[in-house]
Amino acid sequence: MPLLFSYGTLQQPGVQIATFGRTLTGRRDALPGFGTALVAISDPARAAAAGRSHNVNAVPTGRDDDRLSGTVLEVTEAELAAADGYEAPDAYRRMLVTLASGLRAWVYTYAGGDSTFP
Repeated sequence: MPLLFSYGTLQQPGVQIATFGRTLTGRRDALPGFGTALVAISDPARAAAAGRSHNVNAVPTGRDDDRLSGTVLEVTEAELAAADGYEAPDAYRRMLVTLASGLRAWVYTYAGGDSTFP
């Protein structure tokens, strides 16, 4: 079963139900060498639905002491494909990473373009 590391909205039960039709099993973990950036939501309908103009997005920092906290979720292949549809392709790309626990998981990271680092 694939693992998906979420540091944002995919941790929320309501988003999980809307995206996957169920709540997911998960546990806390961290992604070493990553921080966050604020990325503008390019689709006005998505921004309105989210109630905000920017999303938080994972970005590599190159520093081993940086850690992005989140939840590693157990998903099926079909749910991983559903997550691909949920994440905006102009803002995110999916990559395989090693978490602080040693688990290998997929994560959606910054795909490039305009961002603001908090």
